[in-house]
Amino acid sequence: MVEFFISLLIASPRKESEIKPVILCAKKLGVQVKIKSGSHDYEGISFRSEFPFVMLDLSNLDDIKIDLKEGTVWVQAGATFGQLYYAIAKKSRVHGISGGVCFSAGTGGLISGGGLGTVMRKFGHAADNVVDARVMDVNGNILDRKTMKEDMFWAIIGGGGASFGVILAWKLKLVPVPEKVTVFTVYKKLESNQKLLQKWQNTSHQLPDGLFIRAVIQNNETGNDKSLLRTAATGLALKKNVANLPGLDQFCISMAGGQMSRLKFF
Repeated sequence: MVEFFISLLIASPRKESEIKPVILCAKKLGVQVKIKSGSHDYEGISFRSEFPFVMLDLSNLDDIKIDLKEGTVWVQAGATFGQLYYAIAKKSRVHGISGGVCFSAGTGGLISGGGLGTVMRKFGHAADNVVDARVMDVNGNILDRKTMKEDMFWAIIGGGGASFGVILAWKLKLVPVPEKVTVFTVYKKLESNQKLLQKWQNTSHQLPDGLFIRAVIQNNETGNDKSLLRTAATGLALKKNVANLPGLDQFCISMAGGQMSRLKFF
């Protein structure tokens, strides 16, 4: 049986300069550094290890700087996607980013892992929209895309940022979105809709790139028998109505671009 360690201590820097002593001290003591951004992690990689480690909690580093003229945003790795979406929506109703579905996910971790989201079919993964980054290496030096060289830059945008250093901030491209988009969630009992997943698999890749639909199998959260499985189809269309998408319009609502909501049908 594998024995796992919990963190020896948790360091929560309030500015980037406070990270360097943590790295150098851990290096001297021979312990690992585990980095937590938004803590949205099914495997709990930032919370446990087979080796002694220190947790570096970046949640205090959540500064966001938006440049609409350049069409970019700098976001520190401790910011969540919810914070980032909200900051962009306050500045513009026609700009967004390719990011995660869950607003609680941290930008530092999700982008360094690729970043799946609802506009990826049109604009690519979150990592595809990174134009620069700031990283602290094992010696405490701060590097940008130019000084880290292209090989390392390529590695951190999808290869797992914590494997190569501490991601301090990302510079992302803003993407154009309409003022209103359409979102929907449709729930179906799996027992009477066995062919639903097959239909989704056969047709979803043929849909316009401005339409995203994902299918999830989960426990039935309603009713008396919670052991039943159901399929949830969640979608987003980069338009304010879906009149030309037969069968979907009754499940959809229109709302401001850059934000997300769900209408549930059981």
